[in-house]
Amino acid sequence: MDAASLYKSLDQPDRADHLWRYTPWKRVHPSGDLGEIPIAASPKLTLTNLDDSSALVGISVEEGVVGAEVLPESDEVTASFIRAAAKESVYTLRVENNFVSNSPIVLDIDTGDSNCALHLTLDIGRNCEFELITQISGAAPWTGFLRTGRIGDGSILNDVVIGHTDTGILLRVDSIAIGRDAQVKAGTVSSGSERTKADLRYKMGETGGHLNVLGSILSAKEMHLDHHIEIHHDAPETFSRLDWHAACGGNSRTVGTGMLRVAKGARGADAGQLFHNLLLSDKAQADSIPELEVSEHDVVGCGHGTANGPVDEDQMFYLESRGFDTEQAKDALIAAFLNSTLVEMGSEALHNWLAEHLQDELEDLKS
Repeated sequence: MDAASLYKSLDQPDRADHLWRYTPWKRVHPSGDLGEIPIAASPKLTLTNLDDSSALVGISVEEGVVGAEVLPESDEVTASFIRAAAKESVYTLRVENNFVSNSPIVLDIDTGDSNCALHLTLDIGRNCEFELITQISGAAPWTGFLRTGRIGDGSILNDVVIGHTDTGILLRVDSIAIGRDAQVKAGTVSSGSERTKADLRYKMGETGGHLNVLGSILSAKEMHLDHHIEIHHDAPETFSRLDWHAACGGNSRTVGTGMLRVAKGARGADAGQLFHNLLLSDKAQADSIPELEVSEHDVVGCGHGTANGPVDEDQMFYLESRGFDTEQAKDALIAAFLNSTLVEMGSEALHNWLAEHLQDELEDLKS
């Protein structure tokens, strides 16, 4: 069955479903007519080195998909919808075995100014070591972005996705398998679209996988940014941490829902999640729902937590007493709060680039 036929055969999502509790499917569908799959344009893709120091050898973007099925743990509605909308925009990021890069790799996705969709497969070979920044920008009223694929055995990957569209809706779906003994940092930096719905799912189906999922979310004005993260521990001796920071101001709302599932037989699994929300105005809202499903008793540990709060007045007073004006002090505290997850996303070069991006975003959101 093709993707369009599969989508049309499915029941429409119910808000009782954990995934759709805060953002109904109709609010992120491009037209609001749930039976319709509108035509979506292809984005412009550009692959470069962050420092432009050398030609890219061993990594490329190619048309078409090679052996990348959507994980059975993923939501069928959104995955099939984006696959159908992106049927003319299907690419593979192919990385050869043993590929190493000392400079972060940048994949720029320019959505243009009309509805846009992309299905990108990650075909990452064995024993690779590199950092990948995927930056989504443009003025499309609606963007659908589906990533499927697998991180190869023994690979070390710092993978950061930046949502920086000028306006509109971003619907993002990740459906990624983590290979044996792979070490992955999966970062999300979100600050651009009026409305974001992200469904990020990772399957740890092979022994020794190590995954850190990190979020640095900044919302203002009337933004509604909703991120759902699931990590499935299906194999023994797997490790995951989910650390999510959201700063919300104006009339905006951020949502973070996390689900860690430890299957029977996943002995020695170690899983934890923590959500922190910084409220920058009286009207801002932040919702965090961390959940666990543990079916194996022989685990290292499984835990979760969440914390909400305003900007600390004592910290504001301290900075103001050191010469900061009120706006500078507040910006500094927001940057420090979001930087606590940014700094964990990768190398010094990657962090410096992300920190500069964060400062630009703070300025943009004030304008």
